[in-house]
Amino acid sequence: MSEALRVGIAGLGTVGASVLKILRDKGEMLTRQCGKEIIVTAVSARDPKRDRGVDFSSATWFDDPVAMAKSNNIDVFIELIGGDEGPARTAVEAALRSGRHVVTANKALLAKHGVSLAKIAEDKGVLLNFEAAVAGGIPVIKALRESLTGNTVSRVYGIMNGTCNYILTRMWDEGISFEDCLADAQRLGYAEADPTFDIEGNDTAHKLAILTSLAFGTQISADDIYLEGISNISLADIRAADDLGYRIKLLGVALKTDSGIEQRVHPTMVPVESVIAQVHGVTNAVAIETDLLGELLLSGPGAGGAATASAVIGDLADIAKSRPGFQHGPVFGTPAKALAPYKRARMRAHEGGYFIRLTVHDRAGVFAAIAKRMADNDISLESIVQRQSADNQPEATKTVILVTHETTEAAVKKALEGIVKDGHATDKPQMIRIERAG
Repeated sequence: MSEALRVGIAGLGTVGASVLKILRDKGEMLTRQCGKEIIVTAVSARDPKRDRGVDFSSATWFDDPVAMAKSNNIDVFIELIGGDEGPARTAVEAALRSGRHVVTANKALLAKHGVSLAKIAEDKGVLLNFEAAVAGGIPVIKALRESLTGNTVSRVYGIMNGTCNYILTRMWDEGISFEDCLADAQRLGYAEADPTFDIEGNDTAHKLAILTSLAFGTQISADDIYLEGISNISLADIRAADDLGYRIKLLGVALKTDSGIEQRVHPTMVPVESVIAQVHGVTNAVAIETDLLGELLLSGPGAGGAATASAVIGDLADIAKSRPGFQHGPVFGTPAKALAPYKRARMRAHEGGYFIRLTVHDRAGVFAAIAKRMADNDISLESIVQRQSADNQPEATKTVILVTHETTEAAVKKALEGIVKDGHATDKPQMIRIERAG
């Protein structure tokens, strides 16, 4: 039996406590599977006296996670602090520079500093593992970095935020407003007191940026992601989508095009018969389109202590099984120094179908004027229908629903600008992209 793998854990919140419990309860099984014992020799957190439901008294306590990262008493530094700067970044850099392997669940840190951290890890010959940073317990990082070697990836997309999926699922299933669903999500612990990071798409964007680098061998570029949240999705949109045979999901999509790589996060209508339309509640799902395997869909728990801790343990086991002196693979599948500069595809050139909801004045000639604006911009309509007015809709107005065939976003926006300019719309038009989904 090899010498034990000594682990230091920084951050003892829900995930950190779950990791400690798994290592305690499944220690013998992990030893058999990994060929060595995994022991926690050091811990660091804000409050040493807080009851976390698990005993860690045998580990050395560090008030400073950076000091623990440099300690000769650990072989692996597990970072569960969070945040893209401050102690999380400083401690991870210190661990890597000290020749320690690192496991992190910190998507924000990787989205901002992942490439520079990868360069340090590769220069030092240590591992930087981050399965828990994207989609919780779903092994999508390992799939892209290892299992799909030799495949050319053309598109990665998926549901990567459980809070948004929970809200959209309940809106569709129970006819509850966005505001009421969000309040329930906060009460149940699915959403933070300040839910902006989730509902406006930022959380999904960080995860998508990491997947894009893995899928296409480019430098991470989270700032180049087109971003829309779900706060403007109404029950009228949910019901209209249902009538048309679609579900609305917040998707992160990365697509390789002739002009570059398109990254976008926004509400999307997917066909009701697609697999991803059946992903409900807080569940996550990521689809990967490749030339050799076709489409691969991975689905499962995307958050929570047990799911995230499971991914951390998997990363830890990979380190325990690695051979001393063995040259580790690149952090992002391609050596950090060889990652291509990110070339952004123009979002306004995105091609696809669109759902459009208009509230317009109820007067003669409106339908014809709308159809003309669409035709003037070479937009072919799959359907145009008038829906029954909602209970709270002003008199002398009506709702018009349009579904386009494949067209460009620039054309749709120009047509809608024209409709507003003509004075037919009584409020801002709603536009939701339709995505081809498996």
